[in-house]
Amino acid sequence: MKVYIAGVSGTGMGPLALMAKAAGMTVYGSDLSKGAIYDELVKAGIKVQIGEQDGEFLRECLKDGVDWYVHTSAMKENHPEVAEATMAGVKCTKRDDFTAYLVEKLGLKMVAVAGTHGKTTTTSMIVWAALKLGLPVSYIVGTTLGFAPSGAYHEGDQYFVYEADEYDRNFLKFHPWLAVIPSISYDHPDIYATPEDYVAAFEQFKGQSERVIERSENTAKWKEILPIMVRVGTFELAGEARRADAMLAGMAIHQMAPEVSVDDIVTTLNEFPGVGRRFERLCDGVYTDYAHHPEEIVATIDVARDEAQLRELKGVVAVYQPHQNVRQHEVQEGYKDAFSGVEKLYWLPTYLTREDPELRVLEPEEFIEDLALMDGVAEAAELSDGLFAEMMRWRDEGYLVLLMTAGPADEWLKLKLSSEKKV
Repeated sequence: MKVYIAGVSGTGMGPLALMAKAAGMTVYGSDLSKGAIYDELVKAGIKVQIGEQDGEFLRECLKDGVDWYVHTSAMKENHPEVAEATMAGVKCTKRDDFTAYLVEKLGLKMVAVAGTHGKTTTTSMIVWAALKLGLPVSYIVGTTLGFAPSGAYHEGDQYFVYEADEYDRNFLKFHPWLAVIPSISYDHPDIYATPEDYVAAFEQFKGQSERVIERSENTAKWKEILPIMVRVGTFELAGEARRADAMLAGMAIHQMAPEVSVDDIVTTLNEFPGVGRRFERLCDGVYTDYAHHPEEIVATIDVARDEAQLRELKGVVAVYQPHQNVRQHEVQEGYKDAFSGVEKLYWLPTYLTREDPELRVLEPEEFIEDLALMDGVAEAAELSDGLFAEMMRWRDEGYLVLLMTAGPADEWLKLKLSSEKKV
């Protein structure tokens, strides 16, 4: 089969391309710019076109044959490539349809990790432990991994570990052998009109799953499996949220390989090295994280405070870039206590994507005035040389500096740090 994947170098589509290639398919792809997975794609021998997606590269690929055109939720029917593929009679779907096809074709048992927060870390932990323990797993993770490619398949694999995204109801395409759910709290108001609608989608997902492990003391499945594993305190990772994610990952590994001892599972997970943009260490004292929701922020700051204490640093200084104005109108009240425990907070303008043009954009000062922080701790800021200098000053004075963003601030900081090293 010959597959063309649009947006191929990002963390959403890139791992899927890697898995399809490993499964013996011919894979092409295009993207507007080089994403986090680009180098892995080139290494795997996947032909990628970077630049304007005007349909020209797709037309070249069509000469050799394309059986399936896979695109992101952001690409509409009038997009040049989508229109070109449709006109050529090529099957066109979003990634979830193609992923479900791969799982069925390869006869894999799906271990799907879904949830509002913690799914990337939990998925990565399961992959880490499975690989270290020698389990027959293929996988797709929506981030870069320092210990392995972001997506992989090997002939003879039995399980497929997948980070199942609820955005655009993508995860409802799947019927997992095992569903792992770290958390559920209302998000994506552009897709789910009400909190009840959001919860109902997860209930449907759980109903479609053969087995369910959910982080909830009120969930029967959790109570059934919890005695098998040791309690969260046995895990030595920084932060209660990360230790809880490790507990879920350990439970999943136990389901996949009950013959492996609990001690071996815990020991392996305690060696988890972390992943890209999930409390990722950029240099001494500087970290970046994908947190962009109040509950994620609370958990991430908890991890940061633990890490600062372990490294004998003075405290935590945070820089926050909200994501999507539509979301901010829904979660604004949740920020009140979210930043408790930071010594300083710099609040950036919201990164705007998939917005309602009729909705007023909230300014940093509107969020800051409602925070339960002492006067002067939080201030509005812009991505600038001045902000970077302030971050480096705090680092040099012995503080842990933490950037939280689902937007371009992550790339900005990495470029600034790279330039600093060259000076």
